Order: sequence, then C-alpha cells, then structure tokens
Amino acid sequence: MSKILFVMTGADQWTLADGTKHPTGFWAEEAAAPYEAFRAAGHDVVVATPGGVVPPVDKGSLAAEANGGQENADRIAALLDTMTELREPVRLEDVRVDDYAALFYPGGHGPMEDLAVDADSGRLLTLALNSGKPLGVVCHGPAALLAATGDDGANAFAGYRVAAFTNTEETLGGLADKAEWLLQDRLTEAGVDVQVGEPWAPNVVVDRNLVTGQNPASSAPLAVELLKKLG
Repeated sequence: MSKILFVMTGADQWTLADGTKHPTGFWAEEAAAPYEAFRAAGHDVVVATPGGVVPPVDKGSLAAEANGGQENADRIAALLDTMTELREPVRLEDVRVDDYAALFYPGGHGPMEDLAVDADSGRLLTLALNSGKPLGVVCHGPAALLAATGDDGANAFAGYRVAAFTNTEETLGGLADKAEWLLQDRLTEAGVDVQVGEPWAPNVVVDRNLVTGQNPASSAPLAVELLKKLG
C-alpha cells in the first residue's frame, strides 16, 4: 500500500482585483472523488497544507447546484466528514517527495491565493515532475504550477500540455471580470500549453508523468488516469 500526498490550499479567501475578499477554499468534489478512488484502490492519503493549517472547504462547492442535486451534495459532504486526513494535515514545508508514490493537487479558488506563490509547493512540484512520479493537478490547482520556477526564472512546466480552469469557465462562473488575473492566461504566459476543452465537461490531459484536469467534472477521470500510472 503506497501513500499519495494531497497538497491543499490553506486559504479561505481569494483577493480580487479591487482588494475585496471572496470566500473560497478547496472544491469539495475535487478532493472527495479522487480520495474515494485512491482509497478504494488500497492507497493511503496524507494531506499537506502551508503551515499545516486545516484546509477550508469552499462552502459553495457543497451546494446542490454545484453537485448535480442535493443527493450527491449530501454524499460528498458525508465523504468529507469521513476524511480524517483533512483534520490532521502535515506542514507542506516538512514534506519529502521521496515518501510518496504520487502527488495530487485539488482545486478551488484557494490555490490562486496561496499555492500560486508558495515556494515550498513549487519546489515539491519541480521535484515530483523531475522524479517521474505520477503528479495530478485539477481545475484551479494548476495555479500552483506558477510557483515552480528554476533559478533562471523559467517555469518547470513550460512546454507541458495541461488542462486547467479556463477563461470561459471563469467568465461563466461570474468572476473573470473581478479577478486580478486569470489562470489560463498566467499559465500561457509561463510557457505552459493549456489544452482548452468544453466548459464544465470532463477534460483530462496526460503529458509524461503529469495528469491534469480542467474542472470539477474532470476530477474523477483524472484519478483513474493517475491510478493507471501507479500500476
């Protein structure tokens, strides 16, 4: 039985362009669906956050309309309640990549606030990428890739094909015109090749050991692809 590291946001607010704070955290389905798949396959999960704070869930991600109805919303909320790992995170600063078989980054707007500029996370991502370990990142999770820069300032993921939350989806979600920056734009500026799929539809991109998903609907199929790489 191997261990999979979930690197999660510790931010419960996202700073918008005008300086106001938008309530956020991690997106429930993006943590719950892969967790369910990894545990069913016999793997252990360890959660890490900046400073070891308990990762906050985005309350909006628990709403019925975000989960295709109340029944599924209740199921995901109940699953989160069973995830004791969420209540006992380790400090991201103390993580050793060698201790884990794979790394996974859920999304939500939280990573736009903290992981996008977290040097410890950027270092882990670079080490994981170079090690060949399976690395999964979904939705707004790819914001963390922006912190994975070398001494020369180049992004470690430049030239990689990835899926990430798109400008169109941010616009449809009503926050594009309020955001200080958009994920798709910033990744593109860093040299990352963003593969844009249909809004809200599953879109999983596999490039070498990197497996990425565009949105919440991509989290479960992403987990399937990551498990394939774990054998």
